[in-house]
Amino acid sequence: MSQLNYIAYMKETAIFAAGCFWGVEDAFRKIPGVIDVRSGYTGGTVPNPTYEQVCTNATGHAESVRVTYDPDKVSYEQLLDAFWKMHDPTQMNRQGPDVGSQYRSAIFYTSPQQKAAAEASKAALPNADKVVTEITEAGPFYEAEEYHQRYAEKNGGAACYV
Repeated sequence: MSQLNYIAYMKETAIFAAGCFWGVEDAFRKIPGVIDVRSGYTGGTVPNPTYEQVCTNATGHAESVRVTYDPDKVSYEQLLDAFWKMHDPTQMNRQGPDVGSQYRSAIFYTSPQQKAAAEASKAALPNADKVVTEITEAGPFYEAEEYHQRYAEKNGGAACYV
């Protein structure tokens, strides 16, 4: 098997929402074993939404990130641990100064194993009774506009709250 085919074969994806996607993308990108992170929108009803539409708080979508990772180098559980630490999961529809359902805390699982791991991880948190993070099956993920991708890198580390 060629190196390229091996990489394609040995990757998995996870989708998280933890407020503004710029800082979340940057934080996941720094985890060893993460192959790629793309900012985007998921969890709503409008197909192919634009940033402007999502900002109206009327599409149902959350600003989110799709994390592609090598499970031989980083586990889904390690990604969950990072997710819980990079934002305040007790905040309903907000993170820092960003307010609206598009900034909600959510885990969009792609398999029954991810669902079980996410639920167990949430239940194990010291303040689990206050956590508002939704755990829901992943639907379509729409990549955000190109200027949102690698935003922190492109802007000298400037990103939103994380």
